[in-house]
Amino acid sequence: MTAIRPDPDDAVPAAKPAGKAPAKDPAKAPVTRDPERTRRRILVAATEEFAAKGLEGARTDEIARRAGANKRMIYHYFSSKEGLFQAVLEKAYADIRGSEKRLRLTHRDPVEAMAQLVGFSFDWFKRHPEFAKLLNEENLYQGVHVQASQRARTLNMPLVDMIGVLLERGAETGRFRRDVDPVQLYISIAGICYFYFSNRYTLSAIFGRDLGSAGERAARRQHVIDLILGYLRPD
Repeated sequence: MTAIRPDPDDAVPAAKPAGKAPAKDPAKAPVTRDPERTRRRILVAATEEFAAKGLEGARTDEIARRAGANKRMIYHYFSSKEGLFQAVLEKAYADIRGSEKRLRLTHRDPVEAMAQLVGFSFDWFKRHPEFAKLLNEENLYQGVHVQASQRARTLNMPLVDMIGVLLERGAETGRFRRDVDPVQLYISIAGICYFYFSNRYTLSAIFGRDLGSAGERAARRQHVIDLILGYLRPD
C-alpha cells in the first residue's frame, strides 16, 4: 500500500539531534502541525461542492483545490468521497443543532420559545441554502449516510427532547394541547419552513408573486409561526 504523504499544513518538523541548538533563521518560520484546521477547510470546501453538484457530480480534485489541501488528505481524514459526504452531513446537523441549543429555549416562556424556534428554523433555511440541498441529496440515497452515522442521530435527539419539554410546560399551564407528538411537530416545523425555500421559484411563477422578496418572506415567516402556535392551542 502506498503511504499517504501529509499535507504541508500537517507536516511535522524532523527531530534534531541533541546538542547545541543552531542559530534561528528568522526567514525560516517553523512548519506548524494543525490537522484540525486542514480538516475544517476540507469540510467547508466539500459542503460547497456537494451542495452545488451532489455526491455523484462532486469531484475530490475540486474539493482539494478549494480547500488548499493535498487531495490525499481527503482520503486520510475521511477514507472516501462517501465518507466525506457523511462528515459534511454530520457537520450540517451539528451546526443547526448547536445554534438551537444556544437559544436556551427551555428556560423561557413556552409560547415565546416555540415561536422563536419556528422563526429560527425558517431563518436557517434562508441563511443556509446548502442545508436543504444536502438534505435533498441524502434523500436521493434513501438516507444511507445518516443511517450509518450514529453521530447524526445523536445530534438530533436533544432537539426532540427540548420540544418535548416545551410542550409539557405549555400543557401544564393550559396554553398547549396535550396530545402533541414532539417528533411529528418537528417534522411539521421543518417541512413547512423547508418547502417555502425549496419551491419558491416555481411558486413565484405560478402565483405571479416574488416570494423571494423581503416583504413576502417576512409575511411567510409570521404565517408559519402563527400556524404552528395555532395548532398547539388547546381546543
